[in-house]
Amino acid sequence: MSEQARATVAVTGVTGALGSRIAARLAERGVPQLLVGRDTDRIPELPGAERRGPAAYADASAMRTALAGASTLVLVSGRPLGRRLEEHATAVEAGVAVGVRRVLYVSLIGAGPTAIYRNARDHWLTERFLVESGVRHTVFRAGIYASTPAALADEELVVSGPGGDGRAAFVTHDDIADVITAVALDDGPRSEYDGATLEVTGPEALTLEEMVSRIATATGRPYRYVPESVEEAFARRWRQGISGVQIESWISWYQAIAKGEVSAVTDVVPRITGSPATPVERAGWWPAPGSTGR
Repeated sequence: MSEQARATVAVTGVTGALGSRIAARLAERGVPQLLVGRDTDRIPELPGAERRGPAAYADASAMRTALAGASTLVLVSGRPLGRRLEEHATAVEAGVAVGVRRVLYVSLIGAGPTAIYRNARDHWLTERFLVESGVRHTVFRAGIYASTPAALADEELVVSGPGGDGRAAFVTHDDIADVITAVALDDGPRSEYDGATLEVTGPEALTLEEMVSRIATATGRPYRYVPESVEEAFARRWRQGISGVQIESWISWYQAIAKGEVSAVTDVVPRITGSPATPVERAGWWPAPGSTGR
C-alpha cells in the first residue's frame, strides 16, 4: 500500500524504550500515527504523529478518545502484575468500538498458562483474549530484553539471582521494533501475519554469566553475575522490603531462564526484517543499574 493511502496506527507505550522506537520507525516511513500515553508531557513529538492522552489502559472512555481514527493498534504491554488481562482487554475493546481493526500485541517469550515466569502467564491471558475476541491480530512474543540484566544490577554492578546454567536468547529493543514495524507496514486488508505468533529472539542463547560478561565488555564497566539459590534470592529481596508479588515475579524471571523456558532461538528477525539479529554486545543502549524491580 502506498504511503499516501496508509491507515493510521496508534502506538501505546511511546514513553518507554520499545514503544518510542516503534513510533520513531513508523514516523520515518511516513505512517500517520496516534501516540497514546498516560503522561502527555512525555509523549515524543514526531512528524505525522498526533499525541493523544492522558489515557490509561483501564480507562475505557479515555482510550476510546485516544484511539479514535486508528485502524491498527500497537499494544505494548502494561506493567501491573495480575491486572494485565483486564487492562489490555479494556484498551482493545475501546479501540474496536471506535474503528480499530487490527491489534499488534507485544507479548513475552514462553507465554503460557503454566509458564514459570509470572509475567508470561499474564501475557498468555491477553493472547487468549485476542483469539476469542475475533479481532485481527498478530502476537509478538518478545525474547528477554538484552537490557534487563544491566537494569537488574546493583550499585556495584553485580547481577544476583537464581538463574543457574540456563540460557536465554536475549534480544535488543531495536530488533523487536524493526519486526513490529515491518508487520505494521503490511497494512492491507489481509496480512500473512494475521493470527500469527512470532517469537522474536536474539541470535544465540546465553547463560546469565555469559550475558553479563558481554555487557561488561560492551560498556567497559565491571558488571558481573553472582548466582544465588532461590532461598537466598527470596531472603535478600524480603530484607529489602520488596512485596511478595514482586519477589515472585523477580525470582520466576530467573527460574524461567534456569529451567530453559526462554532458550529458543528463532529466525524471526532476519526473516521479517532482512537483517540478522543483533548480537547483544552491539545493543547500543544499557539502562542504569536498579532501574527495574523485575
